[in-house]
Amino acid sequence: MMLSLFDQFISPTCLGIPLIALALALPWVLFPTLTPRWLNNRLLTIQSWLINRFTKQLFLPLNTPGHKWAAILVSLMVFLITLNMLGLLPYSYTPTTQLSMNMGFAVPAWLATVILGMRTQPTHSLAHLLPEGTPTPLIPVLIIIETISLFIRPIALGVRLTANLTAGHLLMHLVSLAVYLLLPVMTSVAILTSILLFLLTLLEFAVAMIQAYVFVLLLSLYLQENV
Repeated sequence: MMLSLFDQFISPTCLGIPLIALALALPWVLFPTLTPRWLNNRLLTIQSWLINRFTKQLFLPLNTPGHKWAAILVSLMVFLITLNMLGLLPYSYTPTTQLSMNMGFAVPAWLATVILGMRTQPTHSLAHLLPEGTPTPLIPVLIIIETISLFIRPIALGVRLTANLTAGHLLMHLVSLAVYLLLPVMTSVAILTSILLFLLTLLEFAVAMIQAYVFVLLLSLYLQENV
């Protein structure tokens, strides 16, 4: 029995071993791998087409040096989508509701873009800290503000993904609990509430895909500023 609504976000353990490692390794087993045959099956063809379309759309505004990040960002998006979608299944666990894990994705990726910019074009990267035409008295203040906003970026990435998924799961839990309690008392109201729960579940499937896309899209925008 859960003592709190947030107990559902605690990492499950079996014999003292956290099962989050199993949840992180499971998505890679579900995806089919490419074969040496000339013709692939329908699932592989659809998978390759979707990944190619997403890669083309994501890296269209980027310069040529940024195209080296295609494999990393596409793999990260597919991984996040799979984790988010699997977490919507009954009796499952969503690792992306953990802020620590999302920050583990956000901070290294953001730091890599910053280091890349400082290494390849330091003048252009530092120019983002001071907008052109700034009055002289405002220069120190704007530099401090832009520096703070630069370091807030990875926090915003991790918190955005965590907050959206956590809020959706909590809302689904509350609505499903209302259906369970109203079913023996007010059957008609429970049926209407279950329809709301079904629509909310469809919305959460969309949110699971959109949030993974937004996470990678923002990383590509940070990369665009540094290549």
